[in-house]
Amino acid sequence: MPSTIVGIDIGSETVRAVELSEPGKGRPVLHRYHELDLPAGAVTRGEVEQPHTVATALKQLWARGGFKSKTVVIGVGNQRVLARDLAVPKASLKQIRAALPFQVQDLLPVPVSDALLDFYPLSESEGEAGPTVNGLLLAAIKDAVLGNVKAVQSAGLHPFNVDLVPFALVRALLSREADSGVVAIVDLGATSTTVVIASSGVPQFIRIIPSGSDDLTRALAQRLEVSEEEADRVKQRLGLATTVADLDEHKAVQVIYEVTNEILASLRNTVSYFSNVHPDMPVRGLVVTGGAAVMPGFMKALADVVQLPVSLGDPLANVVLGKGLDPSQFAAARPTLSVAVGLALGSAA
Repeated sequence: MPSTIVGIDIGSETVRAVELSEPGKGRPVLHRYHELDLPAGAVTRGEVEQPHTVATALKQLWARGGFKSKTVVIGVGNQRVLARDLAVPKASLKQIRAALPFQVQDLLPVPVSDALLDFYPLSESEGEAGPTVNGLLLAAIKDAVLGNVKAVQSAGLHPFNVDLVPFALVRALLSREADSGVVAIVDLGATSTTVVIASSGVPQFIRIIPSGSDDLTRALAQRLEVSEEEADRVKQRLGLATTVADLDEHKAVQVIYEVTNEILASLRNTVSYFSNVHPDMPVRGLVVTGGAAVMPGFMKALADVVQLPVSLGDPLANVVLGKGLDPSQFAAARPTLSVAVGLALGSAA
């Protein structure tokens, strides 16, 4: 493996990259970070629709960010990624993976031939038919993954691995040593909201909710009859405000509450579902990341809904900043760094 590696987070509106060195040796060093906006339509709900456009953006990202390595890790984690509990007869991981296509067709919304399959073991138990391995079935639509890979390769970069975004979030935001107990990570993205629940840093449950901050922006633009750019500014300025200055602000806040309450309800139901299925694994708190996490009032509203402690995740807690980098440089970007950092950290796995 090269001495440095780059994690690339290809979002619906922005592409971000983080370069780390020695991700498998102690605390890795973060040397470079940069992000660029993507043209509208280049990526739709986490899937690359225009590989050449994204490749051009990646070339610009490398030039402007000064990245040294061309070895990269990319992530998948949109609505066409499925994660389900699965129990299989005890065998080696190689044998379990080889048998998946014959065991999981009924669990998939597409033919097995159209999906990339993996299995993440969590525990062992004794079933009626003998020893059993319990874990997560992971399935991604093949075309969605290959579109991302094609864009990266067209930019002259070398994919070292394709990783699951929920796993990257756990690596970036939790430590197996420090984060004992069960924690839910919530990543508030533009087009989807990812929830991954981990016990002592080990993922146990994954859900991808098909709604994000863009839904709120579009609703504001339509109801207020303004551009999406203006709607985004209104969203960031008002958030879940409890007092307003005039009727226009009152109308805007009403829309924000309506749309946000749907996301909050989905998050509450997700945590409740996990707690009901796993009564022996009570969730002790939520860690929130993603661009929408800093919307005024959101953290408090989420804490009120789930009745649990809620904190803002820090993806820089498990890395060391390289020479010449100042923490203040990352103040605005910190909530959006988690996926890229976690992908780069995963190269050591």
